[in-house]
Amino acid sequence: MKTGVHVFHSKAVWLNTLKPNFKVLPLKDRLLCGLGALIGLALSSFISWLALGDLNAWYIAPMGASSVLLFAVPASPLAQPWNMVVGNSLAALIGVTCAMFIPNLTEAFSIAVALAIILMMTTDSLHPPSGAVAITAVLGGDAVHQLGYSFLFYPVLLNSVLLMLIAIMYNRLLGKQYPQKAQLNTRTAAPTPTQKVTIQPADIQNALEQRTELLDISEYDLQKIILEAQELANARAVNQFTCQDIMTKQVISLRAEDDIQSALDKFKQINLMSLPVVTDLDRLVGTLALYDVVEWFKRAADPKASWEEHVYQIMNPQVVTAQPQQPIQDLVPYFVERSFNYIPVVEHQRLVGIISRADMIAVLNQQLNHLRQQAE
Repeated sequence: MKTGVHVFHSKAVWLNTLKPNFKVLPLKDRLLCGLGALIGLALSSFISWLALGDLNAWYIAPMGASSVLLFAVPASPLAQPWNMVVGNSLAALIGVTCAMFIPNLTEAFSIAVALAIILMMTTDSLHPPSGAVAITAVLGGDAVHQLGYSFLFYPVLLNSVLLMLIAIMYNRLLGKQYPQKAQLNTRTAAPTPTQKVTIQPADIQNALEQRTELLDISEYDLQKIILEAQELANARAVNQFTCQDIMTKQVISLRAEDDIQSALDKFKQINLMSLPVVTDLDRLVGTLALYDVVEWFKRAADPKASWEEHVYQIMNPQVVTAQPQQPIQDLVPYFVERSFNYIPVVEHQRLVGIISRADMIAVLNQQLNHLRQQAE
């Protein structure tokens, strides 16, 4: 009996070595990925049918494979719009050419896929379903062969663009960034302040250059994961302060109903660049920066802007806030990477305090001194 259990365990271990080290999403996210593919394929297929209803090949099977990437792993470099459109177009062009000039079908689709891979990797447009596009161009039958190079534009390019546009809208409705932004530091091409004292992009590039295989993760995402891991490690290394420990409770703020001219007078008195905006009972509703007032003055001569008289009409209603019990370590990326001057502390939608950059510098300096004393 023990021998049987041991054999079963050994087989299970062996089978696990064949599985990818892939994160299994919660059921809700898996259902949303499947729903996205369903909506994307149904809509793009229907629109293609409306545009190419009399064409036998109005939709091609490789779009199903593309939908897996676009809706299940939109962060993958292989799923980006450039890869989707350029990869499929190159594969269609090569597939049609091979079908025209190579009589033997096996040779034609084999060469077509091989050349497609080479060209896609050369143009940084690698998209796995494009291999199936190249094969479809060769083995698609008379309906595809009669199209000739028109096959590149319809259905391939039409299907690709439609599915891509639907994927962009669907992923953004779910709050996912698609397509992926290529630069972690949005202000300059230089390393961010956090990267300067930890792992820099050049370090990641040097490490990747030592690897010969192609990784299905962008350098940008790798940087984000490493920085987030570094933040978690740093959080364990220092004592945790909460926002209520360091926040300023006497907050200078503006009222939403204040007129803009009086708001400018307050900016002059306190010499600050931005202030929170509250309504009755100190409910936080936005922030007003000095440059918002400057922009208002620029528009003052425009009759269309004459109705703007109050703070609530020109303030920014999108505010990053913190909770009193929240660790201050959570706020570091906003001050370091995004150059925030302050973050309001809110409880039950009421403004109860504010944490400035100076507050953060003071507490971090205290922690550094503490660590230095421990080292001595």
